[in-house]
Amino acid sequence: MTSRRNFLKTVGATAASMALGGFGGAMATPLTSTEWGTGKKDKVKIAYIGIGNRGEQNIEEFAKTGLVEVTALCDIDMGAAHTQKVMNMYPKARRFRDFREMFDKASADFDAVCASVPDHMHFPVAMAALSHGKHIYLEKPMCRTFLEGEIMMEMARRHPEIVTQVGNQGHSEGNYFQFKAWKDAGIISDVTAITAHMNNPRRWHNYDEKILHMPGGEKMPTDMDWDAWTGPCTFHGYSDKYHQGNWRCWYDYGMGALGDWGAHLLDTAHEFLELGLPYEIDMAYAKGHNNYFFPYSSTIKFRFGARGSMPPCDVTWYDGLDNLPPLPANYGESEYNPDVPATNQGNTPVSQLNPGKILYSRDLTFKGGSHGNTLSMIPSANANDIKSRLPEVPKSPSNHYLNFIRACQGTEKTRSPFEINGVLSQVFCLGVIAQRLNTKLYFDPRTKQFTNNQFANALLSGMPPRKGWEEFYNLV
Repeated sequence: MTSRRNFLKTVGATAASMALGGFGGAMATPLTSTEWGTGKKDKVKIAYIGIGNRGEQNIEEFAKTGLVEVTALCDIDMGAAHTQKVMNMYPKARRFRDFREMFDKASADFDAVCASVPDHMHFPVAMAALSHGKHIYLEKPMCRTFLEGEIMMEMARRHPEIVTQVGNQGHSEGNYFQFKAWKDAGIISDVTAITAHMNNPRRWHNYDEKILHMPGGEKMPTDMDWDAWTGPCTFHGYSDKYHQGNWRCWYDYGMGALGDWGAHLLDTAHEFLELGLPYEIDMAYAKGHNNYFFPYSSTIKFRFGARGSMPPCDVTWYDGLDNLPPLPANYGESEYNPDVPATNQGNTPVSQLNPGKILYSRDLTFKGGSHGNTLSMIPSANANDIKSRLPEVPKSPSNHYLNFIRACQGTEKTRSPFEINGVLSQVFCLGVIAQRLNTKLYFDPRTKQFTNNQFANALLSGMPPRKGWEEFYNLV
C-alpha cells in the first residue's frame, strides 16, 4: 500500500507538469462478466466521516446492503444530539473527531470510507483516502475549486485499483438507464438547449445582502473541533450560520444551489451528451449579489461547443423563488420527486415548479424531474407517434450504494466515479466563479484558463490552504 507521504510526492510530480492543462490517460477498462463473477464477496469494512444529518442517511442506506462492517466513526461534533444515533448504533466502532487522526491511527481497520462532509472538506478527505489506498464514496459536489477537481480526477486515473463514487444517487436510477438507452437509440438526438431549474427556498434567502464581513464569534457547542471543521479554508470564528448545512450558503465553504442540485439535474445530460467544459459562462441575472453568500436568485448560461456530430448546446441554470424559467407549450404538470432525501431545512415542494430540467432538440422536447426521475416528451402525443422506436430500458442492477460496495468487492464498476463526475463538478466551479464575480466569462477548455478575466483565473485554484493543511495541496 502506498504511504501518504510517497503518494503526495506523486501528486507533486503530476501537478508540476499540469499547470491546469489537460491530462492524458484513459478510464480503467470495465470488468468482463467473468471477472465480475470472480470478485470477492466478503463484507466491506467501512469508516464514516460525518455521521449526522446527511451522513446518517448515507449510513442507513449502506446498512441496507447488508455488506458493510462499520469499524470507525469520525465527526467534529461527537457530543451533539444529531450524531448520537449513529454512535449508539455502532458502539464498538473506533471514534475520532479529526479524519487525519483516523487515517493515521485506524487505517488498517477499514477498506473504504463514506464522507458526508461540507463541500470545502471534500478534497482533503478524498486525498487522504486515496493516499491510504481506501475506496471512497464522496458526497456531491465532488470538489469546491476547479483545481481540486483536476487533481482528484488525475489521482483516480493513476490508481484504478481504488474505487471512487460521487453521491448523486440518480446516476444509478431510472433516469440514468433511460437517458443512455434513448440516446443510443437516437431518440435523444441533436440537443441544442437545456434548462435546469431549482426554485425552492434556500437557507440564505433571509440573509442581509449588505453584510460587510463574515459572521463569527458566537458561542461554540461543547466538544466541537472547530479547527478541524474549518480545514484548509480561511479561519472564521464559529457561527450557527456555518454549521449543520448552513455552510452551503457561503463562497468560502459551499457551492450554493448550483453545486447542491446541479449533480441531480444535469448529470445524465452532461455524461451522455459528452458536454465536457463550456467555452462561455454568463451570469445573466443575479439578485442580492454580495461578496460573501450566494445570490438570492441566479440565471447562469453555459455554452458548450459542438462535439463530433453533436451540435453546440446551451445549458441555462435558474434558481431563486422569483426566477422561474420559461416553459414550453403543453408543458403539463411539474413533477415532484418524493424520493429526494429529506434535509434539516425542510422539503416543502414549490407549487409552481419543482426541481427539474427541459431538453430541447431539433425534433423533440423532453422534461424531467430531479435525481432518478425519468424523462417524458412534450407534448405527450409525441411519445405515441414514436412508440415503436422506443428501446427497452434496462433495469438498474443495484442502487448507488450497493453499486459502490459491489465495486469495492470487484463485481461492478461505479457509475459516478471521479473520472466521470469530476468534469461536471468543474462546470459547477466555473458557474460559481461567474456568480462570485457577477460577470460573463470566456473559458478555453483546452488550456483550462479564462481568456478575459485574470481574477477568475485566480479563483480556479482558490485561496492557499491554511497552515497545517498544505500536505493535501503540496504541488511542488
